[in-house]
Amino acid sequence: MTPGVLFFISGGCKLPHGGHLHVCVRVYFNTIAPFLSRSWSSPTSSVPGQLMEERVSDFFGPGNGLGSGSSAVPSTAKSGKAPKNKKSKARYPRNFKPSNNTPYLPPEAEEGNIEYKLKLVDPTQYRFEHLATQMKWRLQEGRGEAVYQIGVEDNGMLVGLSEEDMRASLNTLHSLAEKVGADITVLREQEVDYDSDDPHKIAEVLIRKVPDDQQFLDLRVAVLGNVDSGKSTLLGVLTQGELDNGRGRARLNLFRHLHEIQTGRTSSISFEILGFNSKGEVVNYSESRTAEQICESASKMITFIDLAGHHKYLKTTIFGLTSYCPDFAMLVVSANTGIAGTTREHLGLAMALKVPIFIVISKVDLCSRTTVERTVRQLERVLKQPGCNKVPMAVGSTDDAVTAAQQFAQFPNITPIFTLSSVSGQSLELLKIFLNMLPPLSNSKEQEELMQQLTEFQVDEIYTVPEVGTVVGGTLYSGICREGDHLIVGPTDSGQFQELSIGSIQRNRSGCRVLKAGQAATLALGDFDRSLLRKGMVILSPEMNPTICWMFEAEIVLLFHVKTFHKGFQVTVHIGNVRQTATVEAVYGKEELRTGEKAVVCFKFIKHPEYLKVGAKVLFREGVTKGIGHVTKLQPISQYQPSHAEDEEV
Repeated sequence: MTPGVLFFISGGCKLPHGGHLHVCVRVYFNTIAPFLSRSWSSPTSSVPGQLMEERVSDFFGPGNGLGSGSSAVPSTAKSGKAPKNKKSKARYPRNFKPSNNTPYLPPEAEEGNIEYKLKLVDPTQYRFEHLATQMKWRLQEGRGEAVYQIGVEDNGMLVGLSEEDMRASLNTLHSLAEKVGADITVLREQEVDYDSDDPHKIAEVLIRKVPDDQQFLDLRVAVLGNVDSGKSTLLGVLTQGELDNGRGRARLNLFRHLHEIQTGRTSSISFEILGFNSKGEVVNYSESRTAEQICESASKMITFIDLAGHHKYLKTTIFGLTSYCPDFAMLVVSANTGIAGTTREHLGLAMALKVPIFIVISKVDLCSRTTVERTVRQLERVLKQPGCNKVPMAVGSTDDAVTAAQQFAQFPNITPIFTLSSVSGQSLELLKIFLNMLPPLSNSKEQEELMQQLTEFQVDEIYTVPEVGTVVGGTLYSGICREGDHLIVGPTDSGQFQELSIGSIQRNRSGCRVLKAGQAATLALGDFDRSLLRKGMVILSPEMNPTICWMFEAEIVLLFHVKTFHKGFQVTVHIGNVRQTATVEAVYGKEELRTGEKAVVCFKFIKHPEYLKVGAKVLFREGVTKGIGHVTKLQPISQYQPSHAEDEEV
């Protein structure tokens, strides 16, 4: 295969050459390609199961942040060989004759939540117990979700099963799922009819744990897009279960302020939840459900972070992206206006912060088919530019939606594109299937490592609730938080920490006894003085020795600046949940910076010290000036104390 153009296996999209290709594929596109969700290879491939991927680069460049990027080619499997403890010799059914056209999946990985099974027909009791233990392991790896490929050898060969064997295998799988407390959903079946007298089928099955004690899988999706693109309306339709009337009725329940209802424009950050039960069915506010009922019946929860689209609320949007740590970003583009306003800027922010992004083109009911196609082509041109290096994937069927969800999490450069309407409901079901199939980005091992660390909770919101007292909202970055824990909060203006105790915990508006790393929640602090709290603080374990600083150094890239960036320049710095104005104290090695240049810069906060970590992402802005980088060095408060005069100026 020449390295010019490669047909994307499962979506039918063309992948432009943007790096090195190490793919050798022989498949029957008409019968097999629509089913597959990963790269395939023939037995003669030198690198089995390898798919082109261009590593996502920062969205650098003037104005819209477009510049040059680099690419890399990782393998879909950790190794090109089958695992050592697996039998790689294929067991073929009767009348099966292998040929050069035999399709393959990548060899089964020992880790992860994907399991290959040739068949599961009448297992012995010992074998059944072993299979149940194996299913528990796969569910643990996928944090409550696993995908089984039935009719597939451990080495990845698609052998297929007869109708009778497939039915018996699915019955066995159902019994296994019942034993471990899970449900199964057949995602898709496909006939594999190659060099064989009898047709054989392969099936892809989703296994999902039944919700237990609120330990559902929670994914956060930031909703981006230009003003009036239909973000809040789309969320209203997804979470309320009713289509919009064309005049914005669906979005009314999402607004938090009167002026938002009057103008129809979001100015604050709001959260909406969409649940899926163990069978993959939607669980939302329809049928008069409450948030607590949704949490009780959902095995998987999608928390949408509705961000502002207007440019004057850009600081709120950036705070939502940096502070709430979204797993994915959904960029909503209006079909009738195309890429306009803050669309490019939001796309650049998501890419700079390395948040995987998928695109929803809304309001297709208002436009002709030609207009929608023009908007899709416009998006594809932007996504394929060198600084972006994305591979657009149009989603037009259920099969496309399942494939897109699986490949989207595995290869961040793949960008699914949906075209839908919140009024007619066109293609809305495809988006729900995609959200249902989205896997978590972190595995169980990473989750366990974070939970074993000391407690660190980032404060993003502060409330006063009648009969409850002071309440803070945010994300638990590491450790475990329980009701009654004694922790410390800070830093104050003088760099000190105050003691407090956790009264109660709520996740998605329902009670929770234990909060684990990576989860967002609200904590009731009782009669703790609210005036001592502010956004950007952290609640820590008393055993932790936090580094508090007024000054820090960061290696930055200046994305865009009209003139020159030099000592004395003031910018608004975003580092996680920290948002504060800082002054450039020094630019090391250079007198000044221009657009596209890199340097190590020393910043000093002007209002109060902050809790920072080396390696944290830095995003700063001032007017049209934008830059990004990471913290390289901290100057702890013990090394630098502001004078009283500086305190008075602040």
